[in-house]
Amino acid sequence: MTAILAIDQGTSGTKAIVVDPEEGTVAIAEETVRPTYLDGGGVEQNPHELLDSVLGAGRRAVSAAGRPIDCVALANQGETVLAWDPATGTPLTQALVWQDRRAESVCGELAEHAESVARRTGLVLDPYFSAPKMAWLRRNLTRDGVVTTTDSWLVHHLTGEFVTDATTASRSLVLDLDTAAWDGELLDLFGLGDERLPRIAACDEVVGTTRAFGQEVPVAGLIVDQQAALVAERCLEPGTAKCTYGTGAFLLANTGLDPVRSSAGLTTSVAWRAAGRTPYCVDGQVYTVASAVRWLQDLGLIQSATDLDALAAADAGSVLCVPAFAGLAAPWWAPEATASFTGMTLATRREHLVLALLQGIAAQVAELGTLVAKDLGRPLTRLRADGGLTNSAVLMQAQADIAQIPVDIYPHAHATPLGAAALARCALDPALGLEEAVGDWQPTTVYEPRWSADRAQEFRTAWARAATARATEGDHS
Repeated sequence: MTAILAIDQGTSGTKAIVVDPEEGTVAIAEETVRPTYLDGGGVEQNPHELLDSVLGAGRRAVSAAGRPIDCVALANQGETVLAWDPATGTPLTQALVWQDRRAESVCGELAEHAESVARRTGLVLDPYFSAPKMAWLRRNLTRDGVVTTTDSWLVHHLTGEFVTDATTASRSLVLDLDTAAWDGELLDLFGLGDERLPRIAACDEVVGTTRAFGQEVPVAGLIVDQQAALVAERCLEPGTAKCTYGTGAFLLANTGLDPVRSSAGLTTSVAWRAAGRTPYCVDGQVYTVASAVRWLQDLGLIQSATDLDALAAADAGSVLCVPAFAGLAAPWWAPEATASFTGMTLATRREHLVLALLQGIAAQVAELGTLVAKDLGRPLTRLRADGGLTNSAVLMQAQADIAQIPVDIYPHAHATPLGAAALARCALDPALGLEEAVGDWQPTTVYEPRWSADRAQEFRTAWARAATARATEGDHS
């Protein structure tokens, strides 16, 4: 059997699993990594800590599995960048995390080009993506070495190669979405025209070999974390969608081989590149999900996320929550927006606030679902869901009720590394189709809508009115 070591290098930790098609996940190891939050919107990670976490978690997982592995797969954060020396692999800067906002000035200078950048890349001109951060780093930190996303640096340490994958490249603002190739004019626009850039590999390609985890084995299955989850949850046909409920919520929908430009302010990226085909996806974000639940915890309203279902009221009464603790994304694009609870009376209790917050999260995801439907030209018929907060039956039922579609709960806690592992399996056996490599899965729970369509519409209208009020107030603050 083919045992894959699949590593998910994320913002707050690195997870490594050893998985084979017969036995499933046979070992798991995790290591914490800690970003540093700076004044002025900076968020950094120590590159050595990232590499140590990849090697440490990977070696512990292989040791716990007690068997040799056949391949290493790597999923990555997508938009985190650093400068490094390609001759020695030595980092020349800290890693600027995707959340880092210091490149606002770069985007501000290019505002007049925002429309053409969006048309060519499928993305919004925003410091979230990698090219503005790369440009800021070049202006302010160093002109030496190469500047890339963290995946290229990690893969270089594993294999000596200089590559990235098509999904990661598509999160840069300097990739032509239609050809999935670097765009010289966009690189010039960001002042990156002279940079040496990594080769763009397919997600089902063997990019090199490594001895970092024992015997020499191929490295394949390179992909961005959210797209990896899309693969694992078998969203392989146009119109299929998944939402990951983590620190934030990320809803991605497969649009097929057509790189749809969103009319609703969502972003379009490469979903994966495999078997010579490049399907695309649209995605939208809810900025605060688990972080909003943590806020309830910090106030002492709940002890932990496991209390949510026990403490939530059966009905929120007239209370509505817009959980915009870190602004609102599509369709409002109001980064200055703040959170609100409205409709409270002297009869309002803790349990009403808990339910209203969960309904507010579900309402934002439902709004994203509507935007996705507009871009697809047809409504979503189901939503696949993964992430820690899928353990809250109250949140998942609210999601089904407000969006008016069934919600299928993914049975594994490791969608991202499992998606990378499936692509690595395709790299080792080109005759294997992605459907077969992913395998079938059955939801642990299916939440069917209990609300009537009228009740859902009434709630969404009232909630959207409250959200728009927060967005416009943010504009004037």
